[in-house]
Amino acid sequence: MVANRETEYKKNLKFMRKTVTLDNHTSVEGYNFEDDFNFDDFLNSFATTGIQATNLYNGIEIVRMMIKDEAKIFLSITSNMTSSGLRDIITFLVKHKYVHAIVTSAGGVEEDVIKTMRPFVIGNFDIPGRVLFESGVGRIGNIFAPFDRYLYFEKFMNPFFDYIYEIQKKRGTPFTPSEFIKELGFRVNHEESYLFWAAKNDIPIFCPGFTDGSIGDLFVFQRQKRSDFYIDVVGDHKKIVDMTLNMDKTGAIILGGGISKHYVLNANIFREGLDYAVYITTAHEFDASDSGGNQEEAKTWAKIKINAPTVKIKTEASIAFPLLVAGSFAKDYHNKKEAKKSY
Repeated sequence: MVANRETEYKKNLKFMRKTVTLDNHTSVEGYNFEDDFNFDDFLNSFATTGIQATNLYNGIEIVRMMIKDEAKIFLSITSNMTSSGLRDIITFLVKHKYVHAIVTSAGGVEEDVIKTMRPFVIGNFDIPGRVLFESGVGRIGNIFAPFDRYLYFEKFMNPFFDYIYEIQKKRGTPFTPSEFIKELGFRVNHEESYLFWAAKNDIPIFCPGFTDGSIGDLFVFQRQKRSDFYIDVVGDHKKIVDMTLNMDKTGAIILGGGISKHYVLNANIFREGLDYAVYITTAHEFDASDSGGNQEEAKTWAKIKINAPTVKIKTEASIAFPLLVAGSFAKDYHNKKEAKKSY
């Protein structure tokens, strides 16, 4: 037994002598809080922190590349991004034309409108559902949305539907979701709304699952009222494909997964894939869902170019996305602002 151990030890020792030391590679180091705090240095320290911090730094670098190369950027968001304070960051990006198309779900449309009338509020994850239900409050994680918000939304939407219907009758064709949302953005006319800024800046907002929310229920009520009321979903599919075909370079920032994610990826198949892609998600690959699928999977379908710079940041978007924006878009915005002052 002792002889066997000694032989094994010698084999391991021989292997260790041949092992690459990697002494010329970057060392793992975190931020030094002994020094005066500097936010740029703090973000840059993520490059050497390891784990998802380094993936986040890589995401910031890829977005900087998108900006430098003037790529057309698709932002894919699930509705909970609009439920949260990330809505204000999305508004900043749309207002200053840092993104060129948004794809979201129905909740991402209706909640932006609702928040121009009444806010959602911070609650907690653990309060019993029965307590909230009996109080007339819906819960989105630890965000509370009182039911009265949806009554305000319906009251706002009813005359808007009348307006849309009359236009459709005159022109003889139904609105696509993006056309409907653009008109809605103009009707909202509120500077905190990204629908408003998207309409003003002619940035399309696509919603392939437009009926999957409160607004879908209102569509049903409209159909009961007017049997010839329609929304042309196929028209938007042609529109997003035509857009991608006319873009020199495309990039995508994808928060979460679902139909919004795949709609962006699928459209870019027609131009043989995205040139850049940054995913921020908590979904994993093991269940073979598109939400969890990584960029290597997307490359097999020509949704992303084979040599495209990509990263999947496996963390929750309300933490990672503000840091990503701070290190890329916001930095670019303030640098340009300072440059204008110096003229």
